[in-house]
Amino acid sequence: MRRSASPLSLILLGFGVFLLVLAPMLAWYVEPRAKRTPIDIDTTTVFTGKGRYFDQAALETKDDQSLTITRRVLGNVSESEKNDVAVWDVSTTIDNPETLPHGDPRRSFLWTTERWVTDRATNKPVHCCDEAPRRFQGDAYLKFPFGVEEKSYRWWDGTLKDTVPLRYQDRAKVQGYEGMRFTGSVEPTRSGSRQVPGRLVGLPDRPQVNAEEWYANSGVELIVDERTGRILKASIGPRLTLRAPGSDKDAVVLLESKRLSFDTKTQRTQVDLASADSKRLELVGETVPAAGGIAGLLLAGVGAVLVARGRSRDTEARRDDETRQ
Repeated sequence: MRRSASPLSLILLGFGVFLLVLAPMLAWYVEPRAKRTPIDIDTTTVFTGKGRYFDQAALETKDDQSLTITRRVLGNVSESEKNDVAVWDVSTTIDNPETLPHGDPRRSFLWTTERWVTDRATNKPVHCCDEAPRRFQGDAYLKFPFGVEEKSYRWWDGTLKDTVPLRYQDRAKVQGYEGMRFTGSVEPTRSGSRQVPGRLVGLPDRPQVNAEEWYANSGVELIVDERTGRILKASIGPRLTLRAPGSDKDAVVLLESKRLSFDTKTQRTQVDLASADSKRLELVGETVPAAGGIAGLLLAGVGAVLVARGRSRDTEARRDDETRQ
């Protein structure tokens, strides 16, 4: 008994069809599920620069000092898996030359904690899981959404406890790696209150007053990886001041810097992580589907031709047999 097609032709045809089915699955099914905010994150980013701060012991502002902002983000895996969201616990410390050597957030110049809860696919805030503060919102924070576009985004500012509009400017490179640059600023805004001696804010006849805390940021600049939304470099210009109740003038500058930026190590780490993640997403979403689709067409085409030739030879052989009979 003759076979109409060789095993090789059937293998080529079958593998080609398999690749043709696999290619769109990778692009339309696997890649979207790969674009999900990680929940097992454990990262530390460090801002450094020069500025001034108020020395509470000396009751004076010290100029031209080294300032350091350290932010550690730790993913809460159990809470994230339970609620199918990304739960990140955030600790931010601001240190001056006197507090930095202690390495203890409790002894920092300023220490704040937050809990960010977001949708893993869209990056949008999700209000659950003991988020803090309750008003956490915006499009971007430690990262932007996947597939960053040339448009404005709302960036969460923990000091302001509100969002800051960031506008797309241009493309810029960090450690030789290209990203998208966004900028914005914060006008002086009341951010809270603090009980201080009256004389500190120009009210010497009052032992204690609830001074107004004001915050401004002369310039926020973020350079972001387009594919992953990871922030490659961040620069800020914070200004924290105290005012007498009802006053429109700053009485004390608590902290001020024209520019605090990711240090070199943080930039390098962010670039390495963004590059690796971006390559994986490109491989799953573009390279493999495209290559698989082309290879599938070629293999399926060759297999189909071989199968057709095999059947043609089989038909001719049957005709020859019939003629001999």
